[in-house]
Amino acid sequence: MRPDAGQVYRHYLSAVLLHGHASARACGLGATDLYALNILQLSGPMSPGELAERTGLTTGPTTRLIDRLEQAGYAHRAPDPADRRKVVVRPAGEPVGMDRAMAPARQKVGEILADYTPEQLGVLFDYFTRATRAYQDAAAALRDTAPGD
Repeated sequence: MRPDAGQVYRHYLSAVLLHGHASARACGLGATDLYALNILQLSGPMSPGELAERTGLTTGPTTRLIDRLEQAGYAHRAPDPADRRKVVVRPAGEPVGMDRAMAPARQKVGEILADYTPEQLGVLFDYFTRATRAYQDAAAALRDTAPGD
C-alpha cells in the first residue's frame, strides 16, 4: 500500500518546524528571530521595512526582532550605502552558535542525499525550487486576504 503523500509531507514539514524551533532555542533566539536571520543570510542586507515585509511582521515587532539579533551578535544595523539617512540590517558573519546547533541535522540530511543518484537529486532540487516559489506566492496571497475571506 502506498503511503498517503499528504501525510508524509505534513510529517516532514512538522519535523522541519520542530527542528527550527529547537535550533532557535539552542541559539538563544525565538523561532521568528531565526527565520529572519535566515532571510538575511540568504538575501543579504535589507532595510528594516523590507525585513518586516519578508517576515510578515509590523514595524514595532520588527524593531524588537532586530534589537534581539543585534544583542545576540547575529546581525547589526549599518548606514544604507545608497542613502546614509537610512539603515540596513546586515547579518554579522557566520553565526557559529547557529551552525553548531544545526550541524547534526545538516550532516544527517547530507548523508541521506548522498544515497541519491545525480538524476534523483536533480528532481529533488527542482521540486524544492518550484515548491519554494509556490509557498511564497501562496503566502503573498494570504497576506492580501482579510481573515475569514
